[in-house]
Amino acid sequence: MGQLDGKVAIVTGSASGIGREIALLYAQEGAKVVIADLMLPAAQATAAEFTAAGHTALAVEMNVVDEAAVEAGVAKVMASYGRIDILVSNAGIQIVHPIVDFPFADWKKLLAIHLDGAFLTTKACLKHMYAAGGGSVIYMGSVHSKEASVLKAPYVTAKHGLIGLCKVVAKEGAAHNVRANVICPGFVRTPLVEKQIPEQARTLGISEAEVVKNVMLKDTVDGEFTTVQDVAQAALFFAAAKTNAMTGQSLVVSHGWFMQ
Repeated sequence: MGQLDGKVAIVTGSASGIGREIALLYAQEGAKVVIADLMLPAAQATAAEFTAAGHTALAVEMNVVDEAAVEAGVAKVMASYGRIDILVSNAGIQIVHPIVDFPFADWKKLLAIHLDGAFLTTKACLKHMYAAGGGSVIYMGSVHSKEASVLKAPYVTAKHGLIGLCKVVAKEGAAHNVRANVICPGFVRTPLVEKQIPEQARTLGISEAEVVKNVMLKDTVDGEFTTVQDVAQAALFFAAAKTNAMTGQSLVVSHGWFMQ
């Protein structure tokens, strides 16, 4: 028996990286997973891999900042599976500049993907969770939901904002047995982070190795990156919870980078 047998889980941005690993673990635990991604061919390839391994998976094209696209994607899930039990709002990007040089368009783009995307997918899924009498909403935050770093003004702002949204969903959803949580990973060596290493090396005038050791991992207890598996285990913990005891809470998964 899997911990998520019979559950339907939408994971945004799950064609690759952290989202893919969460979707895979959910599938292994018995969930029907929806690979919702901006890149439909990549989502279809991931869903095909899962299906070939004996899991149930559906690829859905979803631009999380487009309300009509989000509603259409969620409607497709309902038409296919008839229910939505878990939403993992994971889609995200990173753009780095000092504030004085930060293009307003980039600020708005990043906030839209992280915050508007979380809001729109939550809004679209909640009505179905309420009607069914329960559900789990999980936001992909960051250690930057708790801390700040230079060059990341909109990212830090957005990730802090997800904590606030989570708390409201937890309060509003409680009457319908809907839980809300935030996972706050440290640096995970995904393509998003790999791209940042040379960018920060250039901006800070140091080597890539120094960026990894002295910027990204300097405050961890073991000098280790957080893994996609570490994050997926946290996502399973929240999705499989049996009570509301943990609703509204955020969990830092960072090898001790941030402790509270």
